[in-house]
Amino acid sequence: MSEFVVHSVPGSPFGRSVLIALEEKGAPYRLAALAPGDSKGAAHLARHPFGRVPVLAHDGFVLYETQAILRYLDRVLPEPALTPADIRAARMDQVMNISDWYLFQGVCNVIIFQRIVGPQFFGTTTDEAAIARAMPQARTVITELSRLLGEQPFMVGDHLSLADLQAAPQASFLSLTPEWAELTAGHPNLVAWIERLEARPSFKSTTMAELTARAQAA
Repeated sequence: MSEFVVHSVPGSPFGRSVLIALEEKGAPYRLAALAPGDSKGAAHLARHPFGRVPVLAHDGFVLYETQAILRYLDRVLPEPALTPADIRAARMDQVMNISDWYLFQGVCNVIIFQRIVGPQFFGTTTDEAAIARAMPQARTVITELSRLLGEQPFMVGDHLSLADLQAAPQASFLSLTPEWAELTAGHPNLVAWIERLEARPSFKSTTMAELTARAQAA
């Protein structure tokens, strides 16, 4: 099987979604690591004109947009299947879009940037007002994800799907902020879901710490 190359910033939840999928599939891959800010450079813009991560390269085929990459991987690497074979695939699609449009946009891209990314990588000061403005949407998103999860082990039932791979890295990153405890206070099922996923080998091997250690050892 030819190697998959993932161009991403270690620690990016979008990049992590793709790496987790490759780990779950047992596929050979290489992380072409980018430093924070490199996605706006000429080399990466040639791969992704919008300057985002990740980008997948495979057998001369280059693809960006996380959802598109995940679906591509589930087609070219059909085992184990990460898309339900029944109508629950629609629920998977719904959760993936909630992750992109409501969990990331307006919540993670604000709270995580203000608490972690900005201060650690760009030397910015946390804007508490921006976080406060993001919290109403954050409460709505967490409440809805908790409702959709219910008592299931995974987002669309008894089996891991692309929905978990899309949403969990975002939620896991958000769990590193002080806002997480407040947001999930009434949603223990969502906390247990994150803990269940983080215990999987595919999640353990794609943390920022693990990817950094692997890069240093190479």
